[in-house]
Amino acid sequence: MARSPTLSFDRGTLILHPPPPGKAWIDYAVWDDRVERFRIPALYYRRLVEALTAEGTTLVDSAREFSPLTLVPALEMTPYPHQREALAAWIAAGRMGVVVLPTGAGKTYLAQLAMQATRRSTLIVVPTLDLMHQWYAHLLAAFPDAPVGLLGGGSHDNTAVLVATYDSAAIYAEALGNKYALVVFDECHHLPSEFTRVIAEYSLAPYRLGLTATLERSDGKHTDLQALIGPEVYRTSAAALSGTVLAAHRIVHLTVKLSQSERQRYDALIDTRNRFLQDHGIRLGSLTGWQAFVKASARSRAGRSAMLAHREARAIAFGTAGKLRVLADLLAQHAGARTLVFTDDNAMVYRVSREFLLPAITHKTAVKERHDILQRFRTGEYPVIVTSRVLNEGVDVPEASVAVVLSGTGSQREYVQRLGRILRRGEGKLAVLYEVIAEATSEEQLSRRRRPSTAVKPYRQLDLLESELLAAEGGEETCYQPTC
Repeated sequence: MARSPTLSFDRGTLILHPPPPGKAWIDYAVWDDRVERFRIPALYYRRLVEALTAEGTTLVDSAREFSPLTLVPALEMTPYPHQREALAAWIAAGRMGVVVLPTGAGKTYLAQLAMQATRRSTLIVVPTLDLMHQWYAHLLAAFPDAPVGLLGGGSHDNTAVLVATYDSAAIYAEALGNKYALVVFDECHHLPSEFTRVIAEYSLAPYRLGLTATLERSDGKHTDLQALIGPEVYRTSAAALSGTVLAAHRIVHLTVKLSQSERQRYDALIDTRNRFLQDHGIRLGSLTGWQAFVKASARSRAGRSAMLAHREARAIAFGTAGKLRVLADLLAQHAGARTLVFTDDNAMVYRVSREFLLPAITHKTAVKERHDILQRFRTGEYPVIVTSRVLNEGVDVPEASVAVVLSGTGSQREYVQRLGRILRRGEGKLAVLYEVIAEATSEEQLSRRRRPSTAVKPYRQLDLLESELLAAEGGEETCYQPTC
């Protein structure tokens, strides 16, 4: 009597032996001479099992080590309509797929609902240690009797519910691959990178949930999430949830003029850069164009000069003195309001910090100092913080109601993340994001790329009154609240 084929797990792959009689498995398998067995990527576990079952093959499944999980929530909350819709869409898609929700829309609670609906061992993967500890605290509060552990930051637990950073999960992907039936990828746009994608590729998990506020990647690799997690099953926006789930908010775009000396220097630098680009047939505005510029700039002295001119021109636009005058007016107008000031680079962070005597957070800020600054911000002792990119994601600051973006990239993800820092709902809260742009510079193009349908208005060097600043004239202000 022929033996039933056995499926076993081996360091992020599957071994199938002896070969089944049907043909459904052949498309997934590769012969491995080293072990004289057919080897299959773990990512295909569910499809392989379903295909063999459909053919009537009796399979001995020794690969999976996940098991049922008892989850008794300490508090039953009524989900918002968008959470119910997202959960239903995910379940209807076979419990595999990506949900796109704005920051503050309850992605963590949606994951909790998915865990309750699935009741299997679960791995939650997050990009930062801050987020890892936030998820850990949430899950302990939600399921006080569940075995919840950590992987990362010095912890290496072996529990049925595990919260791990992407880095740690990637390092131990071969060992984790067959232990969890459900994998939740928080901020799943991080997953397709060359280093972290192995978390999904080495995993058997038949159930996968991706969560993000900003799915698209500039390199286009977000399309890989279809294979790594599943299709996009649900999406909603901050505008759609404004005034209900999220705080009502306004987005105000202000332009400032360069000074005469700044303008002259800026134009000269841009002319130097553009002559080089024209001579080499390079067009900026895309990742491919930028990569071509970087390569060409390394091959000659003229190229080096063009790149230095580009960087100096960018620094002038991002750091014009006019922006600091606008910032002074905005901070005076919103005195006492919890405010986040964002810049593109650390040099501008430290400049703003010195001139306005504001606490600063950059990637160089020590962990304890960063924790202390954020704690004082939450209590109101520090009403304003200036930062570069480290607070774009992974930090919960529900008290913030004003954001001032002095500079940034053309990434819509970065823009949405910064807006998300101020959208946590509060009683009577109206959040405001100001984007301050240097007029007639490349920064205007960056702004259009991240907010393609939004107009801007010139900033007048006058006393900023609420009615003047927020007057919606000619589409100059974008408003998201029920009464607009």
